[in-house]
Amino acid sequence: MHRVALPVSDGTPLYELAAACEVFGADRGLADRWYELVICGEDGAAVGGWLTAGIRYGLDALATADTVIVTSCRDPEEPPAPALVEAVRAAHARGARVASLCTGAFTLAEAGLLDGRRATTHWAHTDLLQARYPSVTVDPGVLYIDDGDVLTSAGKAAGMDLCLHLVRLDHGTAVANALARTLVVPPHRPGGQAQFIPAAVGHGRNPVLSGVMAWALARLGEPLSVRDLAREAGMSSRNLARHFHAVTGGSPLRWLHDQRVRRAQELLELSDLSIEQIATRTGMGTATTLRRHFSQQLGVPPETYRRTFRAPGPVLTPPQQVKL
Repeated sequence: MHRVALPVSDGTPLYELAAACEVFGADRGLADRWYELVICGEDGAAVGGWLTAGIRYGLDALATADTVIVTSCRDPEEPPAPALVEAVRAAHARGARVASLCTGAFTLAEAGLLDGRRATTHWAHTDLLQARYPSVTVDPGVLYIDDGDVLTSAGKAAGMDLCLHLVRLDHGTAVANALARTLVVPPHRPGGQAQFIPAAVGHGRNPVLSGVMAWALARLGEPLSVRDLAREAGMSSRNLARHFHAVTGGSPLRWLHDQRVRRAQELLELSDLSIEQIATRTGMGTATTLRRHFSQQLGVPPETYRRTFRAPGPVLTPPQQVKL
C-alpha cells in the first residue's frame, strides 16, 4: 500500500491539510488499493491556530513514506523548522516523492530540493521565495509544477489540484475524475495562477510616469504608441523606456499591453459587452488580438475567464463605463 506522510506543525493552516486528508485519507472504493495516510509531527499542534491535533506519529514516519506532502507553513517569513527540513531531505534522499502545498515550498527549498528546478507557491509569496532561494526558478503563474520526484503547488485550492494530479499519476485519469466528482471539484482547472493575481497600475513615486500613465489609462481605446506616450511625457522614447524599466521592470509597450488586458478583465467581469466590443474598448482592435494577448498573459481565453469570474447581479452596459 502506498504510504503518504503528511507532516503537521504548530500553526499549519487547516485548508490545505484538510484537502490532502480528503484525497488520501478516505478510501471511497475507487481503486483496488488506496493510500495509507500517516499524519505525523508535533503532538498537540494547533492546526489553523485554534484546532488542537492529536498526532500519533513523529517525523520519523517520513522515513517509511512513499510520498511526503508538506503543507503550508504558519508564516513564510519564519525559517522552516530544522527537524522538518532534515526529515523531508532524508525522505527524498531515500527515494520518496515529495510535494508541497502553497508555502510548503519554502520547506522544500530550505531542504535544497528545489535547487535548479522550477517551482511555485502562492502568488503573494513568490517574490519572497525567489529572493530567499535564488537557485530556484519560481513561476508565479501556474497552479502546480510536476518535476518528477518533486512537485509544488500554488496557494489554497491549487493544493487540491496537485493532490488530484498525484492520484491521476498513481491510479489513472478515470479514478482521479471519479474522485473529483465525489468531492464536487473540477478534475482539472483551465489556465494557471496568473488569472487570480490582481493587476496593479504600478507607477511608484515617479511623478513623470504617474501623469503619463493616467493619461494613457483614460485613452486605452485609442491606438496608442510608445511615441504617443513619450510625446505626452515630454521626453524621448528612449528616455521614457528607461523610466518605465526602472518603475515597472518592463517596457512602455509591455505596460500598455498589461493595462489593456487588465481593462479587458474588468469588462469581462462587469459587463455584457461582446468580445469584439471589449477588443475595441481596450484598444486591441479585433477579438483575435484580444484573445491572443489575454491567453498569453493569463493562460486562459477571455470566454473561460468570463465564465469563471463573472460577477453576480446587475452588469454594466453601454453607455455606462467601468471606473478604474
